[in-house]
Amino acid sequence: MDEASKPGEAAPESLLTVIVALVANALIAIAKSVAAMLTGSASMVAESSHSWADTGNEVLLVFADRRSRRPPDPGHPLGYGKDAYIWSMFAAFGLFAVGSAVSVQHGIQELFDPEPAGDYVIAYVVLAISFVLEGVSFTRAYAQARRGARERRISTFERVLEHSDPTLRAVFAEDAAALAGLVLAFLGVFLHQVTGSPVYDAIGSILVGVLLGVVAIVLIARNRAFLLGQTVDAATRDAALRELLGRDEIDRVTALYIEFIGPGTVALIASVDLAGDDREAHIAVELRRLEQEIMADPRVGRAVLTLSAPDEPSIAPGSAG
Repeated sequence: MDEASKPGEAAPESLLTVIVALVANALIAIAKSVAAMLTGSASMVAESSHSWADTGNEVLLVFADRRSRRPPDPGHPLGYGKDAYIWSMFAAFGLFAVGSAVSVQHGIQELFDPEPAGDYVIAYVVLAISFVLEGVSFTRAYAQARRGARERRISTFERVLEHSDPTLRAVFAEDAAALAGLVLAFLGVFLHQVTGSPVYDAIGSILVGVLLGVVAIVLIARNRAFLLGQTVDAATRDAALRELLGRDEIDRVTALYIEFIGPGTVALIASVDLAGDDREAHIAVELRRLEQEIMADPRVGRAVLTLSAPDEPSIAPGSAG
């Protein structure tokens, strides 16, 4: 199955990625807030709201990572992996409510009741420093996603959307939006300075808000998909099926279902036809043994094997069954 999804490897890397983003955004948020007060720029107000929203979101993502790592217990036999998607959903709602709504509202307010702006050099310096810090954070997230994309031979964007780890997806999307937002903010401040019209600054604030809203909606939709029950892709399913068929104890597989139950962790349910013609008691023991062997893989949080009926058709890699 997907090597990049092993909890013991990918999750710590994603956690470090979000911690880097958290530190960077906290520093950026403070700098932007000071610049917004000194310049009176609507775009800088939007950007400071954006960075504070990102900082809060990354705190939630760190919390999500810790919560999702709790081991299974009698009340939650599949573990707490989906907690990562719940808290990541909260973070996405926060980005929408704090980052997007505040930026759009302030931009509209500036269109009808503009405030005087000045000290443009401060805004430019803060935007430049912010771009560097955001770039460092984004580069780390991009490199992590790119490695997984190359292994699976898909685009980096596809990898980010499909990845079972919401932390990587959130940091990648928020940092990409932050870099684009900084460009919009720069244009708004620059055009305000050149033309003397606050309209451009206000429009820059509104565009930043719209951008954040789009990112938030995408993140909400992806977390919702995993909470509802996201199955693995066809390539991963085929790899799992080949592993099952490669076992001497299994003659054929007639049904296979694999669903993510957390970042890098799946539940596997399969109907199999065992080799030989053993007694019922021995078959039950054999099935339990196979389940334990399958769950020895850290990517499989739960495995359930049942017996295939004699008339059930076999499935093979590449089939839809």
